[in-house]
Order: sequence, then C-alpha cells, then structure tokens
Amino acid sequence: MPFGRVIKALEVTPMTTTDIESAIGRKVLWRLVLPSALFVLIGAIDRTNVGFAALQMNEAIGLSGVQYGFGAGVLFIGYLAAKYPSVLLYEAVGMRRWLGIITSVWGIAACLMSLIGSEWELYALRVLIGFAEGGLSSGLMIYLSGWATERYRASILAIPIMSISIAQVVGAPVSGWLLTVDNPLGIEGWRFMFIAEGLPAVLLGLFAWSYYPDSPRDARWLSADQRTWLAAHVQGATKPVTTADRSERWAAIKSPIGWTCALIWFCILAGNYGVMFWLPQIVEGMAGLTPRETGWIVALPWAGSAIGLYFNARHSDRTQERFFHIGVPALIGGSGLISAYLLGPGLPGLVALILGGACTGCTVAAFWAIPTRLLKPGSLAMGIVMINIVGSMAGATIPPLMGLLAERSGSYLPPTLLLFGLAVLCACLCLFARAQDRQLAAALQPA
Repeated sequence: MPFGRVIKALEVTPMTTTDIESAIGRKVLWRLVLPSALFVLIGAIDRTNVGFAALQMNEAIGLSGVQYGFGAGVLFIGYLAAKYPSVLLYEAVGMRRWLGIITSVWGIAACLMSLIGSEWELYALRVLIGFAEGGLSSGLMIYLSGWATERYRASILAIPIMSISIAQVVGAPVSGWLLTVDNPLGIEGWRFMFIAEGLPAVLLGLFAWSYYPDSPRDARWLSADQRTWLAAHVQGATKPVTTADRSERWAAIKSPIGWTCALIWFCILAGNYGVMFWLPQIVEGMAGLTPRETGWIVALPWAGSAIGLYFNARHSDRTQERFFHIGVPALIGGSGLISAYLLGPGLPGLVALILGGACTGCTVAAFWAIPTRLLKPGSLAMGIVMINIVGSMAGATIPPLMGLLAERSGSYLPPTLLLFGLAVLCACLCLFARAQDRQLAAALQPA
C-alpha cells in the first residue's frame, strides 16, 4: 500500500477506549496530579517539621516530652473539626477557591510558629494549622477521583500521597540544615525554619486561586470528546446533584465495610505519624548525631517509602488486588521498625530502618482505591470525610501516647512496640475487609 494511503488510513482510524483513556490520563497527570502533589508535599512539611524544631524548641521554651507530644498531636483536633465543613466549602465554592483559601491560611499560621514562646501558643497555632489543612487530603481525594478511571486509580492517587514521603526526604535534610544555618534574620534556627518552610504555602495559595478547574467540564485543556468520555466512564466525574444522590450522602456511615476501611486508615496513619513526629528524636538518641546528620538519616526511610509506594500502587493496579497490598507491607514495616531499634546504630539497623519506613509508608495509595471504588458517587464525599476523621484520631492520640510511653519508661522501645502492634492490627483488619468485600460481591451476583 502506498505510504500516502497508510497515513490516510491512520487518520480515519477511530481511537479506542484505551487510547482515549491514556490521552486523558497523561493530561490529568501533568495538569492536575503533579500540581496537587506539590500542595500535599508542602502541607506535609508544615505539618511535621515540628519534629525537627523539637531538637531545639523543647529546651528553648521549656517543653517536656508529654507537652511536645501533645503539641505535635493537637494539630489533629483542628484537623478533625475541619473535615466536614471543609468538604462543604469545597462543594460550595469549587476547587480553586477552596484550595487557595485553606493553603494561604495554613501558610500564614506555619510562619507564625516562629513567634511562639510557650506550650499554649504552640497548641493554639498547631490547632489552627490543622483546621486549615483539615480538608486537604479529603478534598484532593474527592477531586482527583473524579478524573481517574478504576484501571489507574491507585497509581493516580499514589502520586500526591507519595509526596508525603518525598516531603520527609526533602524536608528532613532541609529542616536539619535550617536549624544550624546562619540565617539572615539572626533568630534561633528553629524559628527561622518555620518561616522558611511556611512561606511556600502562601505562594501556593495564590497559585491555586487561578489555576484549577472545578470539574472536568471546566477543563479547557481537554477536548469536548474527552470531557464527554470522562463524564461517562469515571465515577464522580460529574458533581452529584440529583435528589437520589443527595440521599446517599450518609450511606457510608451505615456501611460495615466503610467502618472497617476507617479503622485500617487509623492504623496506617498511626504508623506514619508516629514515625514522622518521633523518628528524629529516636535517631538522635540512638546515634548521638547533630541535627544536620539526623536529617539525612531520617530522610532515608522516607526515600524508601516513596519508591515502595509507587511500585506497590502500580502492582496493585496491575493485579486489581488491594487488601494484601496494604496488610503485607504494614507487617513488614512494623517488623522493620522494631528490628532497627533492637539492632541499634550500624549498617544492619540502618537497612532495617529504611525497610521499615519504606513498607510503613507504601500502603496508602492502595488503600484509597478501596473506598473510592466501593462507595457510590453521592456518598463518596461523606465516606472519605468519615474515614479521614477516624484516621486523624491517630494523629491526635498516637504521638502524645508515644511521648508518655517514652517519658515513663526512659526508652523509645515501648513507643516502637506500639507501632509494631498497630501494624499487626492493620494486617488483621485487611483480612477482615477482604472477607467483607467478597461477601458484598457475592450478594450482588445474580441468583
């Protein structure tokens, strides 16, 4: 066949569903997923940099281990309080206005952390940061699920979630360096760190205000055919507006599998936040390192976490299996953390620490593919809010409990054992959720 006829034939060959899905996926990745990951990254740094500030801040303003642990965890009181109102605000004003408002508020509050002089000022600002950030994870999961097909859902959701681990890889060395650098303001290192790491959020708030489309129908970088395809093939791509959809809003709260998912999310976040808020002090206590050296060591497990999260999500999408992709890494992660503590400083302990961090953090994206698949569009927002509220209780309770255990025992072994126990519980809940999922699928089969 002449070359010209080949070209003409290709021009009229209709695109397959896979072609359309791939074309849309590439655009969504570059236009929405990667920018969203940046917001999550900066949010994670501003939420957890208090772990590094503690290396100087605790002595500077006279905080005990329990007071610091409460200050780290009290953020989640605001986080919990804002979950539902934030999603209502998101639905009312749209993505770009919502994200611009909450990002600007938490950025200003993060900068104001540089002015604290007592534990009560720490508590107040941490609650404010938590309140501002409270809807970030819920809103982004709801938003991106409206652009992601089931085939690629775990991978698409993995990228913003992966930025939480990347935030520790980037933030840990940077925070450690900012504590010791001769800063232009001439203030204490931990105060300068809060300012330097809070300002990017303020700038991102301005960016969000004009950048994000509120829904696929507003995305001018998609063709009309692509917008139509998304509306027809992606659950939640069109905003629920019917009376029937509104009646589903509270259905997730009545669902047993919804509550099992919430408890799994609690265990996942308990492990992640326990590591985030206490790992710098555990590493420094084990090895007697400087803040800068501690930052580099703490970054290694989170580098492993980012890599593990990506490949775990891809394998979960390829196999369409979710539950073992959560439970097995959780068990390995808990075992790695306890092994690292028992082995102590040295190469074997460091390898165990990296493995523990990698597996502890890589469960998240596979998890979110479960509720976004099982919940109906009308109940998705409330279901994600419910799951996040239960999960946020881990942030409010586990860091203070770890501080209490460490202070009472004079050792970091009991807090590490707590994280291991939560990992075992997570794996058991995953088996239970798998059984529930199979029962639900069997019930939907025609007789």
